[in-house]
Amino acid sequence: MPTRQELIDEIPTHRGPLRAFAISLSGNGDRADDLVQETFMRAIANIDSFDPGTNMPAWLFTILRNIFRSDYRKRRREVEDVDGSYQKTLKTQPDQIDKLHMNDFRDALAKIPADQRDALLLIAVYGYSYNEAALICGVAEGTIKSRLFRARQRLLELIPEEDSVLLAAFSAEGRAPMTVDA
Repeated sequence: MPTRQELIDEIPTHRGPLRAFAISLSGNGDRADDLVQETFMRAIANIDSFDPGTNMPAWLFTILRNIFRSDYRKRRREVEDVDGSYQKTLKTQPDQIDKLHMNDFRDALAKIPADQRDALLLIAVYGYSYNEAALICGVAEGTIKSRLFRARQRLLELIPEEDSVLLAAFSAEGRAPMTVDA
């Protein structure tokens, strides 16, 4: 009766026929190599379930076929949505992207000097006028305008281009308050 290690050592000897079978299933050499590698990993991990004295190649082929079928079923349920058209049809849009954008914004905001950040928040977020923001900060109105301009320029440098909503909100000259969730 072969030992556990002897069974594990036998597994790679069936690579050629397994790869040929994987190519016939997937039609792609790279995908076939991935299937064979996954088959080897699962076979080694589950070697104790192999009944010594039975047909090792048949056991490996069964594992490979099951992996292929599972992956095929999983991919059949997936929808490729490169341009986001499918996502737009959903009733509730996923909020992961919004959270990532907000994290990008928080990171960028933390990198802006405090005086510029104050001017930006007072005017762009809380909706204060230049005059009100100047009074709050104890500086001239022109200084607030200058700080706000520099803060917006710095945000444009720090926020990734894919965060176009944030870029638009902070690059525009507007005083309408924005909502920023904590």
